[in-house]
Amino acid sequence: MIRIKDIAKEANVSEGTVDRVLHNRGGVSSKTEAKIRKILERRNYSINPVASALAMKNKHNIAVLIPEYNETDSFWKSPYLGVLKASDEVKNIGIQVNYFKFNQYAPTSYLESFEALLKTQPTAVIFAPTFLNETQKIAKQLEAVDIPYLFLNIDIEGFNNLTYIGQDSYTSGYIAGKLMHLGMEKDSKILIIQSRENSGDNNAISKRIHGFNDFFKDHTPDTTPVNLKIENLNDISKTQQNIKTCLDSHELITGIFIPSSRTSVIVDCLNQTDYKGFKIIGFDNTPQNVDCLKNDDMSFLISQKPFEQGYESIRVMSDYLLKSKVPNDKVYLPIDILIKENVVYNDMNQLMFENAISES
Repeated sequence: MIRIKDIAKEANVSEGTVDRVLHNRGGVSSKTEAKIRKILERRNYSINPVASALAMKNKHNIAVLIPEYNETDSFWKSPYLGVLKASDEVKNIGIQVNYFKFNQYAPTSYLESFEALLKTQPTAVIFAPTFLNETQKIAKQLEAVDIPYLFLNIDIEGFNNLTYIGQDSYTSGYIAGKLMHLGMEKDSKILIIQSRENSGDNNAISKRIHGFNDFFKDHTPDTTPVNLKIENLNDISKTQQNIKTCLDSHELITGIFIPSSRTSVIVDCLNQTDYKGFKIIGFDNTPQNVDCLKNDDMSFLISQKPFEQGYESIRVMSDYLLKSKVPNDKVYLPIDILIKENVVYNDMNQLMFENAISES
């Protein structure tokens, strides 16, 4: 009888890679997937439904619901890869992980993906609670059938989630304020740029802004940051014009705080104008943001360890299901301050994992 082990050996990949192809879980290059499927077809391999049913009898099914990502908005790739790495590690101890993605700007997509998730009859659910009203509906359904759930990346109060895994957003914003204040001249003004697409139910963004403002209230009460909300960061020409109008109206602005992962968009807009020399602080080491940091277009990036968030969410939920280990109410990840000189060393775990699956 042909085993997964035999397929992996012939394809010169890991058993986990073959398993991901068999169950359509992603994380495998198209070239490698094609090679594995060709071997599966030639060896006439198919999953034994009886054996699969017996194997699943004592297993737990964790369902993960997270936003989609793309080349221009790539933050959620990191949590997904963290989940993927952890799922490979826990499958041998009775944990199956299934993934469901949604459009982070569309509440209907969020609910539709959850309904698809629910049909898989999960033992537990991990999700990013992106929309408040819809999250209330989701939590109510999960609680009605006693399915434990935890929040990933976005922390919303007033729910019965097992825990929250992510950054202490308020403290990260407070740290950003402290970094902005370093070397700041007395009469300088600070600009906070927020996209309206991020301003609704994203509690992480609002907490960062709250922490940032509180630093200045505590240390320089006379400094009141200027706030600018952009309707749509994808509309580059309009974004440029809005920023220019704001800067023309506030000539003493020397620092710009962007409390989201779309910092590079703002930097690109500024680079196409005559406005230079701002201290810019943003969030998340997406490839675009890292490039800005390396090119000295940005002063600091604050990382919330998204790869580790995904990885820890699976580990924490697995411990709860298998060992009845109840986590703390909040599982905070480190707050990393990234500069040009140290950014290359950040998130090495993700880089090594990406290299491993691209080569497999």
